[in-house]
Amino acid sequence: MAEAAKQQQRVVKVSRAQLPLSCPLPEDSLWNMHPRVYLPVEKTGEAVCPYCSTHYILQD
Repeated sequence: MAEAAKQQQRVVKVSRAQLPLSCPLPEDSLWNMHPRVYLPVEKTGEAVCPYCSTHYILQD
C-alpha cells in the first residue's frame, strides 16, 4: 500500500522567488484546499505537506 501512495504523491519544484513556501499553492483549485501551512524547504531543499503529502523540491 505504501508503494501505491508514493506513486500518487504530487511533486512540485519551487524556486527561491516563491519563498516563503506555503501549501496549498495560490494556483491550486479552491475545492481541493486544506488549511495553509508554511513549509521549511530552505535547509534541506525539500519538504512534504502534512495535509496532502505534496513533495516540494527547492530548485537553485
